[in-house]
Amino acid sequence: MDKSPKIGIIMGSDSDLPILQKAIDTCIEFDVSYEVKIISAHRTPDLHAEYAKSASERGLEVIIAAAGGAAHLPGVTAGHTILPVIGVPIKGKSLDGMDSLLSIVQMPSGVPVATVAIDGARNAALLAIQILAIKYPELKRKLEEFKIKLAEESKNKNEKLLK
Repeated sequence: MDKSPKIGIIMGSDSDLPILQKAIDTCIEFDVSYEVKIISAHRTPDLHAEYAKSASERGLEVIIAAAGGAAHLPGVTAGHTILPVIGVPIKGKSLDGMDSLLSIVQMPSGVPVATVAIDGARNAALLAIQILAIKYPELKRKLEEFKIKLAEESKNKNEKLLK
């Protein structure tokens, strides 16, 4: 796999960065190239449209988009690209992220956006990596090792409970 970014990680504001840092860290853990951008569907709509429309041409294969409030960023992104888009609902101040979660899962027919848990940026990155693993055997191998390690950690926790 070449080192050009395969996963785009976008957010409407830098206030989402602490949550999306988990996605960045996961990409680093699996040695998957990524790019991070602050692109608002509301404040910079032309820039956002160009980003989403050109993503595939630039080599991106999956986009992770953070969404607070009305969750426009993942949906509008999906409207501008054929790439898989994964929405990360961000816990907000007024409705604890339920507004974002419900907005993302209620995308109109024909404009799918995969959705993870509120503030679930790590799972968004893991899902993106699973999508990429269909094409890249080295990622498939890393994911298989990851799952084995995850199971071992769970078993070890159970053994500690028994002691």
